[in-house]
Parts: sequence; structure tokens; C-alpha cells
Amino acid sequence: MAKLQSLRQRADFLRIAAGRRKWATPSLILQTLPKSDAALGASQIRVGFTASRRIGNAVTRNRARRRLRAAAVALMRDHAAHGFDYVLIARAETPKRAYEALLADLEDALRRLGTWR
Repeated sequence: MAKLQSLRQRADFLRIAAGRRKWATPSLILQTLPKSDAALGASQIRVGFTASRRIGNAVTRNRARRRLRAAAVALMRDHAAHGFDYVLIARAETPKRAYEALLADLEDALRRLGTWR
């Protein structure tokens, strides 16, 4: 089981977005890029979470990020490919979508991007 490490630096988010490798589902957008050489251990999975103001007020954005974080812990620790950085972007549907559907969306995005193991 891999450990999830949070992405905190804006430069990491921009680097992953510039990689232009993403998949959109009804409740989230998943962006991924192979890790940079400066990244820490190969057994760690680095994940970033973001929600823009279009999602709603601060309470709604925080709820969306918490749900994405819970889904990432549930699925990505065991099933996400190592050697990649990931960014999960909340969509308007994220705070309202059933948790099982959110997990299914994340699994679908990982499979479509070829990072499911």
C-alpha cells in the first residue's frame, strides 16, 4: 500500500496542467503527469486537490475537496500507478454526487488515463 503525499506548491499544479493529460467525468477532472526527477520516493503517490469559486462558497469548496480526498485515499493508495503525480479538480457535481458514483468516476478516470494498476 502506497502512501499519499499532498501536492502543495503551485508550480507542481502548473507543471501537471501543462502536461495536458487529463480525463473529465461528471464529478471530477483528473490530471496526471509522470513524476519529476526531483520527486521523493517511488512508492509515494503525490496528489493535489483543488476547487474553484465556480463550485460555490468556501463551505461547498471545502466539502468538495474533502470528498475528493476521501475518494483518493479509498482508491488511489491501492490502485493508482506509482511514478505519477495527480491533481483532482472538483466540479459543480462533486459536493452533491453519491459517494459510490464519485468512486466510480475516479476509477474510470484512472483507467482511461492508463494509471490503474
